[in-house]
Parts: sequence; structure tokens; C-alpha cells
Amino acid sequence: MVRVPQNRAMRSGKLVTWLDRYIFRQLLLALLAVTGGLTALIWLTQSLRFVELVVNRGLSLAVFVQLTSLLIPSFIAVILPITTYVVVQFVYQRLSGDRELTVMRAAGVSPFAMARPALTLALAVTVFGYVLNLWAVPATLTAFRQFQWEIRNHVVAFLLQEGVFTAVSENLTVYARTRDPDGTLHGILVEDGRDRNAHATIFAESGRLLEGPRGPRALLLDGSRQEIDHATSRLNTLTFEQNELDLAERATEEGVRPPDMADVSLAQLLNPTLATPRDKAKWVAEGHKRMAGPLSSLSFCSVALLAVLRGTFRRHGGFIRPLVAVGSVVALLAFGLAINNLAARNNALIPMIWVQAVLPGVICLWCLFVPDWYSLRRDPARLAA
Repeated sequence: MVRVPQNRAMRSGKLVTWLDRYIFRQLLLALLAVTGGLTALIWLTQSLRFVELVVNRGLSLAVFVQLTSLLIPSFIAVILPITTYVVVQFVYQRLSGDRELTVMRAAGVSPFAMARPALTLALAVTVFGYVLNLWAVPATLTAFRQFQWEIRNHVVAFLLQEGVFTAVSENLTVYARTRDPDGTLHGILVEDGRDRNAHATIFAESGRLLEGPRGPRALLLDGSRQEIDHATSRLNTLTFEQNELDLAERATEEGVRPPDMADVSLAQLLNPTLATPRDKAKWVAEGHKRMAGPLSSLSFCSVALLAVLRGTFRRHGGFIRPLVAVGSVVALLAFGLAINNLAARNNALIPMIWVQAVLPGVICLWCLFVPDWYSLRRDPARLAA
């Protein structure tokens, strides 16, 4: 009398374990494929901004790949919750369309057992998202901006081309009419607007580029420097035989790049001593965004599971619930963007960042599992089975 239930329990346990592996394998392969393809597409579109460094400015293809590949972790961190939702919705919708979920339910597999592979995957994605947000993304963005800084400030010799107005930085433009094989420049024009109170236009017959302790410098020969005196509105002209001009950006100390909000650690974001007073609210909001962001993977996965597993099973499926799920995720993404912007201005709204990341998942999981749990408690026979 006791062996039969035990054998049934053993067979049921083996069936559920096999179904877990079967569904989890499909989810994992689909997630890797979708995330990898979408990351490659985003990398391709974003890296087009740096193609000019290779085509027109003489940098090697290896430097281009090394520079742009540092952006990949930040792409993955952004799209991973979205791709998790897409994969869970697609795989479970396909299982429902192929009647596999119907067969599982008829075999006595509970909604929690059917949802367990997706929840396991979402939990793994959440942990991986924390690794990205708290360590990989700040580290790679720091390396990217430092690399870009070095290219801008230390490889200007490769960037300057004859007959081309080259924007060395945002407020500094250099033009050279010709360039000799030995590096001598002729017909030099420099538009230097880094100092707003002393905007200067510099002409020189010739010159050379030199490497200084804080970046590149230009040695200008036989030229003139023109500035407008804002007090008298007069044009002041200074002629020189030899003059050195610092081409590196001036907001640095000995070539040290100022910190950026995306580069610093979580502790520095939550205690923003490096930020300017007006940016401290942005830094604190960014810190909470990093901590709450990975939890969106669990919430989006729960939305997909609720759309597929809850409700009446139909032979030919349906499109209303998937459309509602897609609309819900889009609305959550839009709400998250709005809350992030508002919290960056007013830190009193920071709790809404956590609400947007956690509350949808809690509601969906409650609607998915709690009603069945209550019905089991009211039916001792089903609970014993």
C-alpha cells in the first residue's frame, strides 16, 4: 500500500527534474543567442563613432577594437533584463503553442514547477547583473575613458592632418596647411577657446609637435596671437618668434583625468566627495540605480510567466495576454527612465527606483503562486497528493 505512492513520487520527481533541465536549456541557449546578437548589433552601431580614428586619423584597427570592446559590458548590463523577458516570453509561449505546457499541467506539474527554470535563470541573470553593475562596468568604462583620454591628449601627432581643421578637444581646433615627412608643420592656425576670458586665435609660419609631461605641446615659430579685450572690446595682437602651446585639456593635474559618474565605485557614488555640489544628487541616484537595476530581470521574468502560466489554457493559444505583457514591460521601462531622471534631481524620489524594480515582480509572483497555494491548503487531498 505504501510502495505505490513512493514510486509515483519518485517518478514525479524525476519527471520534474527532467522538465527543469529541458526548459532551462532552451532558456539559456536562447538568452545567450539573443543577448549576444543584440550586443553585437549595438556594438556595431556605437563603434561607428570611432571609425574615423582608423580611416582618417591613422590609428590601427587593433586600437579601434580594443577601445570599442571596453563598451561591451555596459551594453550587456542595459539590455540583459530586456532580453531575459523576451526569452522567457518566447520560450514559454512556444511551449504553450506546442501544447507542452498543457501536457505538463495534465501530468500534475504545478505552476511553480513549470516556472522554476525561468526563475532560476532570472536569478542567475540578476547575480550576473550585479557583477556587471558593481564591478565590470565601472572598471571597463574607466579603462575606456582613460584610453580615449590618452588618444586625445597623447596621440595628437596622429590626429593632425594637413589641410584639415582638427578638433583636438571641445574648445581647441588646430589647422596646418602642409606637413613635412619629418613632422614639421607649415601654415598653422590655432583656435583656442579653453579660457572663456581669453579666447585666442594664433597664427604661425611653422611649428612642430612635442611631447610634454602633461600631454602634447606645439612649438610655434614666427607667428602672432590675437585676443579680444572684453573690457575695452579692442583686438590685442602679440607677435612672437617662438612660442609653446599646451594642446592637452586644461582641467587636469599632471595628465590625471577628472572622475566621471559612470567610472567610480558604488561607495563613491553613495558618498560623493568627488562630485561637484550640484551633481551630488545625480551621483546618489546613480548609486541606487546600480543596486536596483539587476532586480528588473526578476520582475520582467515574472511578468512573462504570469502572462503565459496564469489563466485558462486554450488549444490555439491567445495573443491578448502576451500583448498586455509587452505593454507592461514597455511601461515599466518608460517609468524607470522617468523615475531615474526625477530622482537625479530630487533624492527624495529614490525609493521609487526600488519600487519600479521590485514591486512588479512581487505582484506577478503573488498572482501566479499564492492563489494555488491557498487552494491547496483548503483541499487536504490535493495537498497530500
